[in-house]
Formats: sequence, structure tokens, C-alpha cells
Amino acid sequence: MQKKEQEQKKQTIVKDFMKILFLMYAVTMILLLLLAFALFKMELTETFSKVWLIAVYIISGFLGGFLIGKRAGAKKFLWGFLMGAVYFLILFGVSVILYKGFPNDLLRLCTTMILCVASGTVGGMVS
Repeated sequence: MQKKEQEQKKQTIVKDFMKILFLMYAVTMILLLLLAFALFKMELTETFSKVWLIAVYIISGFLGGFLIGKRAGAKKFLWGFLMGAVYFLILFGVSVILYKGFPNDLLRLCTTMILCVASGTVGGMVS
């Protein structure tokens, strides 16, 4: 009986993980649409859009880490870390597919990875 409950809990956490990951990308899309609208309506600098992108990574990662931490109950920071890492890996995979190769700017790649993973971890710790 206990094995069945553990198996059911694992399936539930995986479903929740996928739902939260989808929510993270929905938030990312909304924030990027707001950026596009702001760039269209106002003459914003490149620096503003770079800062906005960093904020998008942080907000999405934190949200995902926080929600998965609430759901998991134990080892929240590890779940947040995992959520941020998966979020980054999907971003990276899409980037490789769209640009048909590995990104040239490794510093930006590492910075993005650190932002995603750290914000997910912090979100998990706060939850």
C-alpha cells in the first residue's frame, strides 16, 4: 500500500513540475510581449531591454522555484534548482535550434544559466 502511495505522489509531482514549467514559460511570454509593446511605443535603449530580459529570467525562475517548493514540501531548494535548470535547458535547446548552432557568447550563456538556476533555487528556499 505504501509503495502505491509513493508512486502516486511521484506521478503527481511530475505533473505539477510540468504545469509549473508551462506557467514559467507563459509568464516569460507575457513579459516579453510587454517588452515588445514598450519598445514599439517608446524609444527605449538597448540597455533597458537587456535589463528587462534579466528581470524576465529572474522572475520566471523565482516563480517556478517558489511554486515547486510549495508543492514538494521537502528539499525545496533542490526542487527549485531543478526547475531553474530545466527552464534554462529548454531555453538553450530552443536557442540552438533557432540559431542552428551553439551560441558564440559563452559569457552570456553562463550568466543566463546562473540567473535561471539561482533564481529557481532562491524561489525554492523562500517557499
